[in-house]
Amino acid sequence: MPIPDISISHVPFRDTEADALVLAVASVDDLDADRFPGLRTALDAIAFTGKKGSYQRVHAPEYTTKPLAVVGLGTDADVHEVREQIGAGVRQLTGFDTVAVDVAADIEGAWRGAAEGAILGGYSFDSLKNLTDEQRASSRRASRVLVTAPEGASDDDLAQARAAGEAVALVKDLVSTPADRQSPAQLADYAAESVASLPIQATIWDERALEEGGFGGILGVGAGSERPPRLVRLDYAPEGAERHVALVGKGITFDTGGLSLKPAASMIGMQEDMTGAAEVLAVIRAAAQLQLPVHVTAWMCIADNMPSGKATRPGDVLVMADGTTVEVTNTDAEGRLVLADGLVAASRENPDVIVDVATLTGAVIVALGTRHTGVMGHGDGPDAFLLAADRTGEHAWALPLLEHMQPSLDSRVADMQNANMGDRSAGTVYAALFLQRFIGRVDNEAEGERIPWVHLDIAGSGMSTSTPYGFTDKGPTGSSTRALIDFVAAGGDVA
Repeated sequence: MPIPDISISHVPFRDTEADALVLAVASVDDLDADRFPGLRTALDAIAFTGKKGSYQRVHAPEYTTKPLAVVGLGTDADVHEVREQIGAGVRQLTGFDTVAVDVAADIEGAWRGAAEGAILGGYSFDSLKNLTDEQRASSRRASRVLVTAPEGASDDDLAQARAAGEAVALVKDLVSTPADRQSPAQLADYAAESVASLPIQATIWDERALEEGGFGGILGVGAGSERPPRLVRLDYAPEGAERHVALVGKGITFDTGGLSLKPAASMIGMQEDMTGAAEVLAVIRAAAQLQLPVHVTAWMCIADNMPSGKATRPGDVLVMADGTTVEVTNTDAEGRLVLADGLVAASRENPDVIVDVATLTGAVIVALGTRHTGVMGHGDGPDAFLLAADRTGEHAWALPLLEHMQPSLDSRVADMQNANMGDRSAGTVYAALFLQRFIGRVDNEAEGERIPWVHLDIAGSGMSTSTPYGFTDKGPTGSSTRALIDFVAAGGDVA
């Protein structure tokens, strides 16, 4: 989890004990000459104006002899832009051990945004590369960051930024790990080990326990693999907690599509199909680290989706954890099958709200592109998550649950089918409607309202395949992790 150590600095920016500097500028015209003497002249010389998204190294001997990079915020910047652009600066300024960051703009909470951006932009994953010492030194990102902050701010104020940064880094580490190094059992064991020092109780269901528990969805998806599936329950229950948030994550450690086999090109990167499980693990760890007064339960539904003579076939009928029978019409629509069992298990504990997280449908990429998470559900949960996303600068967009599509879930031979083959319309909505049927009733009353529920489809936002931007590298993004931590901190309520 290689993220920089971060601390607060109260000395003038150019006097910090750093090897290099990153400064965010909103407008050169508004640059404070007392705080940054001589810098305006150097920026004018390279025609740097503070345009949003710009990045330049600048030689400014009248201001500092240290290497200096400037990033542009634009004139209408907020704290979210500070986070993005400071992150971009730290990401691009390589080869220095200690980097100091500051913001030359009057923006509320700017120093906190700078701290978060520096942590997020400082992440890297190169542990599997054979690099020479020289190569590693020139490409390394800062191991330590000093954030210029106002008097009265202390390192304790960085707890939220640290926890969120560590959570995102954990997600990226796990998603970047190749499938040959991360079986369902290995991921489950890692989850339990990673919470051992925290006030979190871990329970793992192996294949025998899954059979005894009737988890037919998880078992059906994992049937074709030599590496048997797992279900993990993590429970953080601080004394006096008044709200209970349940998190359910899809954990397909590799997805070939099963017997409904994907084309070869579509299998590249399919170790990322366990991103949802990684995120719920990261979020419950952060909740415990921050000592949030909220009861949090995380369910990781983990399986390989592989073809073999033992694999589930199209046309097979699985019996889910609540007894619902599901005709499998497409073995590559497996995520909803493992999630369904997790949602049933989570519902039995009658939480105040349930959130599931999954790289679920390619259709959400068609609808929203690669930077926005699709948000669906019922009750106040979706609104509460969208507010959390807004507070944390995460990109999310609400999609409708279209009730007129309910008949498309019907099966001739079972209670429902997992995919409506031949119909390519609103695939993201179809998957959400499937999952909704596994959300339990409040107080387990047969005729009661369903437990408030949020469904997050991160198939697009969870992985960046484009040129790096802001604090985001090419590869796993940890999208929605920070928003989920904020959501949990609010008790999953509309705060």
